[in-house]
Amino acid sequence: MYQARIKIVLFYLISALFILLNAFFLATKHSMIINALPLVFVIILLAVFAFDSLLFLVVFFTPLSLPLSEIIHGLSFNMSLPTEPLLFGILVIFILKCVANRKFDRDILTHPVSLAIYFSLFWLLITSLTSSMPVVSIKFFLSRIWFIVGFYLLTAKLFESGKNIEKYIWLYTLPLLIVIFYTINRHLGYGLWDKQAANFVPNPFYNDHTAYGAAIAMYLPFLFGFSFTRIYSPGVKTFVRIVLGILLAGLILSYARAAWLSMIAALAVWIFMRLKLRFRPLFIALCITLSLIFVFQTQILMYLERNNTESSANLGEHISSMTNISSDASNLERINRWSCAIRMFQDRPFLGWGPGTYMFNYAGYQLTNERTIISTNSADGGNAHSEYLGPMAESGFLGLISFLILASVVIYTAVHTYSRTRDKRLKTIVMSALLGLVTYLVHGTMNNFLDSDKLSVPFWGFTAIIVAVDIYTRKIVQTETLPKTEE
Repeated sequence: MYQARIKIVLFYLISALFILLNAFFLATKHSMIINALPLVFVIILLAVFAFDSLLFLVVFFTPLSLPLSEIIHGLSFNMSLPTEPLLFGILVIFILKCVANRKFDRDILTHPVSLAIYFSLFWLLITSLTSSMPVVSIKFFLSRIWFIVGFYLLTAKLFESGKNIEKYIWLYTLPLLIVIFYTINRHLGYGLWDKQAANFVPNPFYNDHTAYGAAIAMYLPFLFGFSFTRIYSPGVKTFVRIVLGILLAGLILSYARAAWLSMIAALAVWIFMRLKLRFRPLFIALCITLSLIFVFQTQILMYLERNNTESSANLGEHISSMTNISSDASNLERINRWSCAIRMFQDRPFLGWGPGTYMFNYAGYQLTNERTIISTNSADGGNAHSEYLGPMAESGFLGLISFLILASVVIYTAVHTYSRTRDKRLKTIVMSALLGLVTYLVHGTMNNFLDSDKLSVPFWGFTAIIVAVDIYTRKIVQTETLPKTEE
C-alpha cells in the first residue's frame, strides 16, 4: 500500500513537471526540445514503473546509438546517445533503491566474479585520483561504473533462474541487423570488395570497422548455439540460421582480421570443451609453446619480416597480412602504439598515467623509426589497441593484473558451470557466453573497446549470464543433495 501511494505521488509530480516544462519551452520557442519531451516522459515512466524494461531499452538502442559529436559538432566532450545518459539515470536509480531498500542480491554481490570486478574498480579509482589528467580519468571511472551496474549487476538479477537471457541477446542482435544492412548498403556504393571502404562504412553507428567486427563475432556463438540445439522448433531454427548467415556476411565484409582470428580461437575452445580435454596437459603445452616462442623470438621476427603481403580485398591475402610486420601500415601502427604503452609503463609502472589518458600522453613516446604513414604528429588517433597493454600504461602493473584476474575468474566459472549444468538450454547459453567472451579476449590483444557501450553490453552481459546460471545451478545441486526429511 505504501509503495503504491509513492508511485501515485511520483506519477502526478512527473505529470506536473512535464506540463511546466512544455509551457516553458513554448514560451522560449524551443520547439525541438518540446518534440523530445514525450520520449523523455516515457523513459521516466519506465524508470518508475518498469525499471527492467528501461534496461532492455538501453540494450536495444546500443547498436543504433550515435556519438554526440555526430549531432553537435565542436564540443569538447562526447557521449553515446541515447544510451549513456540513460545508463547514468539507471545508476542514480540503482543507488537510490539500494539506499531505500538497503539490500541487493547477496549471491551476486559476493560472487567471485563480482569480487574480481570490485578489485579492478578499486584500482581504477586509485589511479584516477593519481592521474595525470584527473577529470578525464574520473569520467572514465564513472562510465565504467554505469556499464557494470547496468550490464552486470542489474542484468545478472534479471537473469535469475535462467530467465530473460534470450531476450537480452535478441535485443542487441536485431538492431545489429539494421546496422549490418546499412553498412553493406553503403559498402555497395564503393564496391562490395573495397577493403578501404570497409574501414568507414559502419559509421556513425560504429566508429571503427574493428569494433563492428568484434560486436558481430561476440554474438555469432549464440546464433550457432541456437541453430543446432534441439530445444528450439524448426521454424525458430530457420529464422536463427537466416540471421546467422547475415551476421557471417557482415563479419566477412568487415575486413576485421582480429575478429576473424577471434572466431578461430572460439572454435578451438569449443573443441576443447566438447572433447573434455584435461586442463593440465594443455596448460603445460601452452607454457612450452610460449617458452619456445621466447627462445626463438629472433628467428620468428626474421621470418615475419619476410612477409610483405599487404591487407587487401582478396580474403587470402588479407588473412596472410596479419603477420606482415614489415610493410602493412595497420600492423606497424599497432606495434607503434604497443611500444608507446610499454615505454609509458616503464616511466610509471605502479600507478600509470591515469585511466583514459593514453591517447593524450603517448605522443612523446613515439619513436621516429616506429612511426607509420597513419601516425599523427599530435598522437590523437585513439587508444593503445590492446585491452592488456592499455590498462598497463594507464593504471600500472595492477591495472593489467586486475583485468587478467577478472578474465581468468570468468572463464573458470564458465567452464565449471557448463560441466555442472544438466539443462540443455542453459548449457548452450553458458557455452555461447563463454565463446563470445573468448572472441573479445582474443580480439583484446589487438584492440580495446570496453570504454564504449557497443562492446560493454555483450562483455558485461555475457559475464552476467555466466554468473546468474552459476548461482542458479549451484542452488539446484544444493537442493538435490539435501537429505530428505521423513514424513
